[in-house]
Amino acid sequence: MNTKLLIYSVLALLFISACSQSGDESLYELLDLEEITVDQLQERYDNGNLNASQVVRAYLDRIEEIDKNGPGLNAILTVNPNALEIADELDRERRDGNVRGPLHGVPIILKDNINTADMQTTAGSRFMEGSIPPEDAFIVKKLKDAGAIIIAKANLSEWANFHSNMSSSGWSGLGGQVNNPYDITRNPCGSSAGSGVAASANLATLTIGTETNGSIVCPSNANGIVGLKPTIGLWSRSGIIPISHTTDSAGPMVRTVRDAAILLSYATGVDPNDDKTADSEEHIHEDYTQFLDENGLEGKRIGFFTQPMGSHFRVDTLMNQTVRKLEELGAEVIEIDQISETNVGGDAFQVLLYEFKDGLNKYFESLGEDATVSSIEELAELTRENPEETERFDRNLIFTASEKGDLDSEEYREALENMLLHSRDEGIDKMMDEENLDAFVSPTGSPAWKTDLTLGDNFALSSSSPSARAGYPIISLPMGQLDGLPVGVSFFGRAWSEPVLLEIAYAFEQATNHRFVPEFND
Repeated sequence: MNTKLLIYSVLALLFISACSQSGDESLYELLDLEEITVDQLQERYDNGNLNASQVVRAYLDRIEEIDKNGPGLNAILTVNPNALEIADELDRERRDGNVRGPLHGVPIILKDNINTADMQTTAGSRFMEGSIPPEDAFIVKKLKDAGAIIIAKANLSEWANFHSNMSSSGWSGLGGQVNNPYDITRNPCGSSAGSGVAASANLATLTIGTETNGSIVCPSNANGIVGLKPTIGLWSRSGIIPISHTTDSAGPMVRTVRDAAILLSYATGVDPNDDKTADSEEHIHEDYTQFLDENGLEGKRIGFFTQPMGSHFRVDTLMNQTVRKLEELGAEVIEIDQISETNVGGDAFQVLLYEFKDGLNKYFESLGEDATVSSIEELAELTRENPEETERFDRNLIFTASEKGDLDSEEYREALENMLLHSRDEGIDKMMDEENLDAFVSPTGSPAWKTDLTLGDNFALSSSSPSARAGYPIISLPMGQLDGLPVGVSFFGRAWSEPVLLEIAYAFEQATNHRFVPEFND
């Protein structure tokens, strides 16, 4: 046992206890956890002036203080009742000289469509309340093996926002509406809304979301954080409530590019229960932080995807300033007005409908005889039988998907083939080859709009579709602010190009430092 470390930990606990009794500061403030990174947390653990039990308690108190009360962010659905016990055990391991790696004792919040065997996994649906999956998702197992502590599950757009023709991002029947921490009257965007808000409001050191098309990068944009959707297959999807087997992935939602790289490293791996991960084996890097380079933009040739421009002149101004900054940092920027000559939006929608039905049915089956819902057909019937389900939103996507055929359907196979052809071979890959590009750049989205449960979302612009439909990686990070609201920039590229995207994003982040802490205005 490391006696010196134990003594320091006891002294730190006594100091915190004394301070807590003498003032109004929260434990989170006393421990100085605001904006803390993985590296900073590990340094303080190693120095013995902090331990995981203290950090977990501080985050749980903060969730109670500002998420459930105070400004009322409503980003958290479920708190892990075993979090402190797990933290205590990991502290004992550390005292005994067993440190598993950079994630040892690091608190993480997961989007509540990712299986946890010790907490319910609901996708925000009232019909899934109390559903405890038989085992953790593959990526959760890997994170726990690395010493991470899952402290809570985040609220989200119900069924990852694939339920109604008109909906409000961040709303679920089970959890209600998630609120933006920069202005709680505004929307957090995307189905990974709770994860984005939790990261931005410092409710945990790291968070994880999922994306089909925009659901990581959009809330990253609206909540002023870094969001990375990996190439499909780099992270396993087994044990995650799906929309699309072709385009879904979980990914990091954090406050710095370096933390994104660290988290990316520890959740990769080939999973026999997700056939797409077999393609990733030769592309996996054990440590993605090796690609972080402050001079990473030097000599890069970047395609400026201009199609999303013109919807918001002030976002255009920020984007043009960003382009000039990229050039100052050594990149050559080439304007690209379109990536593919063929619009595959209709095909992509059909793929989602068919794969949503297939994926949900397989997920429900995986829950065994204790499943709260047995099939998408039963989900549709339950929705029709419960008037409160359609009181606010139409639920037409659930009804339409439930009536689709299986994946042998000619309509599905043609839509999938056409979507992949024109987004990959005749899309991103072709354009990058012709223009000799390292990556694309484009504004991620607009500032957060006012939440409106009557009229629904008000998307002004988006750049996620080209990479989403191809199943290729994309990273968003802050590029500035408008009237106190963050705005993000996205970099995307070929399959398995996470190293170059991290290199580019890190160089831009280090040169600009646009991330700023929210103040919960209203």
